[in-house]
Amino acid sequence: MANLIMFAILAVVILGSAIICVTTKRIMRAATFLLFVLFGVAGLYFLLDYTYLGAAQISVYAGGVTMIYIFAIQLVSKRTLQGLVEHAKGSRVVLGSLVTLAGFATVVGVFMKNHFVNNFAQVADKEVGMDVIGKALVGADKYGYVLPFEFISVFLLACIIGGILISRKE
Repeated sequence: MANLIMFAILAVVILGSAIICVTTKRIMRAATFLLFVLFGVAGLYFLLDYTYLGAAQISVYAGGVTMIYIFAIQLVSKRTLQGLVEHAKGSRVVLGSLVTLAGFATVVGVFMKNHFVNNFAQVADKEVGMDVIGKALVGADKYGYVLPFEFISVFLLACIIGGILISRKE
């Protein structure tokens, strides 16, 4: 029962922070609420007794990625940030809503076609060991995640270089 209560609290914190993160107009507040979302996800890992993944979430994402965002924000001048404010037009909101609904319908269609809900109920009873998760994360085979991690590191490097180029004085 305590786990269910903690899950509910973490879910409310994650969802609330995520909504505020994408709706706020102040960029530092958005970075701060992103940090709360990442800490909430780490809390979910700790709740599942995946302490390694929780610690990695805090150190890599909550610590590293959020600091990169904050440094990039601080490197950009206030005049540049104020010029980036964009007002939503009605046609863009309608188009975005239609694309969102089409994406949601596609996901629901794929779930229904592949009987995902029925298969999930059968798989949910089995517990996955930490050694299996570790081998999947650092494996280079078909279902390994080493290559996506490498792409993410190159992407973060490109973000850092882009932040430095933006902050340079002409």
